[in-house]
Amino acid sequence: MDWTEISVEVPAERIDDAAAIANMTVPYGIYIEDYSQLEQEVREIARIDLIDDDLLKQDRSNAKIHIYIDPEDNIGEAVSFLRERLTAEKIDHSIDSSSVKEDDWLNNWRKFFKPMPIGEKLLINPSWFDDTDPEGRAVLNIDPGLAFGTGKHETTRLCMEALERHINGGEKVLDIGCGSGILGIAAVLLGADSAFGVDIDELAVQTANENAVVNKVSDKFTAVAGDLVDKVEGKYDIVVANIVADAIIALSAQVGRFMKPDAVYIVSGIIDTRADDVIAAVEDSFEIVEENTLGGWYCFVLRQRT
Repeated sequence: MDWTEISVEVPAERIDDAAAIANMTVPYGIYIEDYSQLEQEVREIARIDLIDDDLLKQDRSNAKIHIYIDPEDNIGEAVSFLRERLTAEKIDHSIDSSSVKEDDWLNNWRKFFKPMPIGEKLLINPSWFDDTDPEGRAVLNIDPGLAFGTGKHETTRLCMEALERHINGGEKVLDIGCGSGILGIAAVLLGADSAFGVDIDELAVQTANENAVVNKVSDKFTAVAGDLVDKVEGKYDIVVANIVADAIIALSAQVGRFMKPDAVYIVSGIIDTRADDVIAAVEDSFEIVEENTLGGWYCFVLRQRT
């Protein structure tokens, strides 16, 4: 099977923000095509003034991000995440993919998606596997469809492991950017009393609620469509946000009002090059009680300063 190329075109001035979002879709890097500073870069790097005519004809106002998706990964999950987060960050964009028909997105990757143990207590199980031996673990049956959240991405694993450490039973959990619902449902299976998910993508919300039904936790988990916290009410023992660095920075100025006095705030989706930016943005209001990394990604567990 061929890999799939996803090409994302954005305004050149937003390329850094878009690249941070694109990095969430794959663990093996992206390629950026940006000619907006062509002359300056040629002078600084090559130290010449003569530039090929074909390069001079390239679009300077827009830049492209090229993402290559392994056939073992869910292409639809990646495209959905890109659309959701680029829209949320108000980045104009167009997305094109090649080499695999869209109708095949939901099928080709499934043959590679196998049951995965996470932490000490969870087993992520593709919903089409009905004979998996849990070996004493809580089984989370998941079908992400076109929503982000199979459990394979490092950031999702880090969040689930953090949830396992901080759920003792009876907690009320808020999942911001819930995607497939994997984190909220995991929280309930680990012993939380309830979980509320919110996501800007209505398809993701539909998928999350369907996964709650599959896992028989629809009485304890609900997802709604909304941007960050605009649909959130009440206070929570645990808030988890597996999104991207810029969204976490924006969210952290608001999230405190939804946290109980001793609540924990679990944030991930932070690539290593943005970890210091997130720390700088939250350190006045939150203390870092845990810092965990996996594959170049960071997950912080925070508590409000008193």
